Amino acid sequence: MHELHAARERYLVHLLVERGLASTTLDSYTRDLESYVAFLVGHGVASAASVERRHVHDYLAAQTSAGMSAATRARRLATLRGFHRFLALEGLTSDSPVEGVRGPRRGRKLPRALQVAEIDRLLAIPSGKTPLGQRDRAGLELTYACGLRVSEVCSLPLEAIDARERLVRVYGKGSKERLVPMGRAATRALERYLDDGRPRLVRGRQVATLLVNARGGTLSRMGFWKILRKRAQEAGIRTALSPHTLRHSFATHLLQGGADLRVVQELLGHADIGTTQIYTLVDRQHLLEEYRTFHPRA
Repeated sequence: MHELHAARERYLVHLLVERGLASTTLDSYTRDLESYVAFLVGHGVASAASVERRHVHDYLAAQTSAGMSAATRARRLATLRGFHRFLALEGLTSDSPVEGVRGPRRGRKLPRALQVAEIDRLLAIPSGKTPLGQRDRAGLELTYACGLRVSEVCSLPLEAIDARERLVRVYGKGSKERLVPMGRAATRALERYLDDGRPRLVRGRQVATLLVNARGGTLSRMGFWKILRKRAQEAGIRTALSPHTLRHSFATHLLQGGADLRVVQELLGHADIGTTQIYTLVDRQHLLEEYRTFHPRA
């Protein structure tokens, strides 16, 4: 095995065993490092100690030429930085050739948020007469009412729901726990689903998660995305949506209604308020659109 391939495998084992990264995150690191190591080997670099800063610059330039986005290039640079720091700490290299390399400038892309009227149309679509309709309405109502990530809503256990107090116990990134209130509409949809739709779907089997698929098993993130896409089409919403759109809409509508940014941060489970501040840009954009639409001399 080439020395660089061995170094890559050693770092991936470190990420898995010592840092305990999730499988999806580890997959991302694996793809980035495979691309990087293949580039180095293809350009005659014999070992980790032979990597120079010019090799890093050449690799990033090749990524740009291949049409990689600024976000992807920035992520790959972060992967390289962690990889070479690890090699230096392990004594495989004397220093890191990535230190001092600047990443690409990344513009802040504003998240897409639905209008309140669009949310109303979307949530009114699933029929409350069938088990799948009850499940779809409960899942969509809950995601929007609480601003949940798709991974959070799909992994919610039954005991996370407190319908009496109208609270949801959520375990977010890094297993951080937060309590999120839910509104009356979401509570009603959940109660109907739990009383009628879910028992008919699981058919007596013990399933830990709140949301289940048509066969009574745990609903996957892709399954939730397909539900959203189908219901959005039925509601006449033509814009491409993802489950995260409901989370964006939750935050944007709270801020437009006058909610404090710190409160929205807590509800979203953001560790850094800087992550939440992007929604103030969305709100500001909404104000500009309203001004330009309704001011007679705009």
